[in-house]
Amino acid sequence: MKDYPSIADHGLIGDLQTAALVSTDGSIDWFCSPRFDSPSVCGALLDHENGGHFRVRPAQGTFDTKQLYFPDTAILITRFLTEAGVGEVIDFMPVTSSTQATLNHRIVRLVRCVRGRMTFDVDIAPRFDYGRKSHQWHATEHGGVCTSDGSALTFHIVREPGDERLARPRIGDTGDVQFSVSLEAGQVRGVMLETAADGPPREIRAAEAQRLLDETARFWRTWLAQSTYKGRWREMLQRSAITLKLMTYAPSGGLVAAPTAALPEQIGGERNWDYRYTWIRDASFSIHALLRMGFTEEATAFSGWMRDRVQEKAGGASGPLNIMYRVDGSSDLTEETLDHWEGYRGSRPVRIGNGAADQLQLDIYGEALDSLYFADQRGLEMGHDGWLAVRDLIDWLTDNWDQTEEGIWETRGGRKDFTYGRVMSWTALDRAIRLATGRSRPAPLDRWVRARDAIYEQVMTRGWDPERRAFVQQYGSKVLDSSLLRMPTVGFIAPQDPRWLSTLRAMDSELVTDSLVYRYNPEASPDGLRGSEGTFSLCTFMYVDALGKAGRIDEARLTFEKMLTYANHLGLYSEEIALTGEQIGNFPQAFTHLALIDAAMTLDAQLDRTSPSER
Repeated sequence: MKDYPSIADHGLIGDLQTAALVSTDGSIDWFCSPRFDSPSVCGALLDHENGGHFRVRPAQGTFDTKQLYFPDTAILITRFLTEAGVGEVIDFMPVTSSTQATLNHRIVRLVRCVRGRMTFDVDIAPRFDYGRKSHQWHATEHGGVCTSDGSALTFHIVREPGDERLARPRIGDTGDVQFSVSLEAGQVRGVMLETAADGPPREIRAAEAQRLLDETARFWRTWLAQSTYKGRWREMLQRSAITLKLMTYAPSGGLVAAPTAALPEQIGGERNWDYRYTWIRDASFSIHALLRMGFTEEATAFSGWMRDRVQEKAGGASGPLNIMYRVDGSSDLTEETLDHWEGYRGSRPVRIGNGAADQLQLDIYGEALDSLYFADQRGLEMGHDGWLAVRDLIDWLTDNWDQTEEGIWETRGGRKDFTYGRVMSWTALDRAIRLATGRSRPAPLDRWVRARDAIYEQVMTRGWDPERRAFVQQYGSKVLDSSLLRMPTVGFIAPQDPRWLSTLRAMDSELVTDSLVYRYNPEASPDGLRGSEGTFSLCTFMYVDALGKAGRIDEARLTFEKMLTYANHLGLYSEEIALTGEQIGNFPQAFTHLALIDAAMTLDAQLDRTSPSER
């Protein structure tokens, strides 16, 4: 257990095609290349002995650390404080081409002595293909090259000519590269790790490394300047926006759910999923959140990615859409387990790929159409071919909405009549009807309207439990489900309708614990998996949104402010919060940051609209 840092004890860096997690003690514990969904090169987060790492830390055995981002950027600074001195490791990935997929990626790790004298130990221990492939090191005067089955990883030393303070790289007893960097106050040296380099290791001057740092800072600050958000929680929303940008695969516009795989929802449990893919649901939410913040280019790219999936109709038995895709839009997500890895703190199995990809989840059609409609209303209109694809999709949904499914939470306990899936099917039909009438597009409107109204009647009859005075997770059950917090958001029910207010009160008492919100009760509604889970950060921010819309503004704000205290030291959130307050699950999670943005903007609007005496 002690060999694994807390999940929250990491920062994220990236170049818009892949990303790396850097721990507070200076170790890169997770890095996949050349894409988010590629096999790992550093995977110590899932197996500290066999996963691979890239570590830079003080040679002194005892030190304190602090970690922060360079303001308004994705440049990470890890500070080390010792009695002998203070030093910093500055980590970043230069953004080269944001539109062309490339095998070439660079991680720059600058080491700076701030005060006194510091010696840093560097340990480069890659493990290719999740540690399944062997490798060979070839050290040179200026760095080294690690090769493995056609892949090459090159490291270049950052130093000045004649620099005697930097030891020559050596191959250690473990077969990995190790060396030390001794610095005095004001000196900067370091290492650049490069995949698919076009030449041998070379000596990089400190001035060149500084130029890369300045260019990277300029890129992020220029991008962030597009934000139009001026509300109460500007710093948190801007950090969320940068985090979402870091998880975007720029060549396709796809947003990964998280850059990690198999981080557990319960320490030692089996709920360990691979999130390095693009969910229809997440892409839909991102269009809403980023358009509301003023990031039109990203929203346009996500809309394009969504329209491509709608037009491809690459789904199978689960309908014309799959629930998730690889970052390039392909749909081969075969699930397998890495039995040679022990998992984070012993949490097995370690899964890669995702077996839920072919599930039938009807809600994705509502989320897709809602986002396309939202984009259309803000000037991102779809063309003729796009409309024809939407029309075919809605025709399929008209014929297929009234069936059992796996539901939003990707349960593996069999298909059921999930209320949320029906609500979002209604949303899909409603938005398609609005698009057709608002843009005078050809469509079988009478047929769509009949289906939309039939869904509404069914949900109000079968999704409502008169004894519980609440909408329930699935027809015939009495289980509550926090996904239904979105019912007023999509306009299915008025936010102050008595039925909705009663449902919200029921959730207060059953799903909410000190402001944190569970998805549902797995014991009352078995999902086919062993073990329990923490509260879902996404659901907590959705709860804030629902409270605000229901007029419970002071409660919404307090819940929101409490939730902000669960962020890590950098403002990042994993998927879940354990009862101890520890972050668990894949990290950072896009859905949580998207919901944070939506909740903050809803709360801002509600606070601006009402006076303190009215709350």
